[in-house]
Amino acid sequence: MHETPSDLTALQGLLDHSMASAGAHLSSIITPSRRLAAQQVCDRLTGMSLLALATVTSEGRPLVGPVDGIFYRGSFYFGSSPDSVKFRHIRHRPFVSATHLPGEELAVTVHGRAIPVDVRSVENAGFRQTLLDVYVLRYGPEWEKFLDSGPTYARIEASKMFTFHMTLDG
Repeated sequence: MHETPSDLTALQGLLDHSMASAGAHLSSIITPSRRLAAQQVCDRLTGMSLLALATVTSEGRPLVGPVDGIFYRGSFYFGSSPDSVKFRHIRHRPFVSATHLPGEELAVTVHGRAIPVDVRSVENAGFRQTLLDVYVLRYGPEWEKFLDSGPTYARIEASKMFTFHMTLDG
């Protein structure tokens, strides 16, 4: 977990504000006992979390595709090729939605703007190290060379975040 006390406070505020503005239907499903607190979100979203990421086409249509999500300092980050359709959409229309849904017992959904992140900058050294910690173990030390020459990353600056958790019996 990389979150500071300030990150946790901001994340809890986002979660509370999001639920306060939820409609009746969503509130009837995501009851207080089915919500995760900020600390619980951070505890569950370690390593890589597969996200279904929606971007917006020039015609205003949503387009969804999978991306590796990294939850760092209270926000989801994701990467793709700089010439991918995802990043072409984001350069013109940065609004995105993403859901981590590993099974029916857990869902984390976020809506917001994709903000480009330079993984080579000093200010993003912690995020870069997090990427290395996740992917070098998986793909070997040559992944760092790939990181320096390949993907583009973005952080989802969330305007809303909803969590759902329930224990499945049997």
